[in-house]
Amino acid sequence: MESLILLEAAVAGMSLAKIGACVGAGIAAIGAGIGIGKIGSSAMDAIARQPEETNNIRTNMIVIAALIEGVALFAIIVCLLALFV
Repeated sequence: MESLILLEAAVAGMSLAKIGACVGAGIAAIGAGIGIGKIGSSAMDAIARQPEETNNIRTNMIVIAALIEGVALFAIIVCLLALFV
């Protein structure tokens, strides 16, 4: 199935580099979503165990989620540059 998709893309004029850039951008977005979901899950568990530390846990969660979003955005931009350059 995958080889058929690659063959059809090659026939349509897309190079393997462009296909790789699209796949890379998709993987970066999915990875960031999974990572932020795990952060949220762990933060809720920590808040349930120690309710008095809610503000500290929430602040750390937001900072870490922002860092992950930054890395994901950087990865998508690199993939888009590979796609169009």
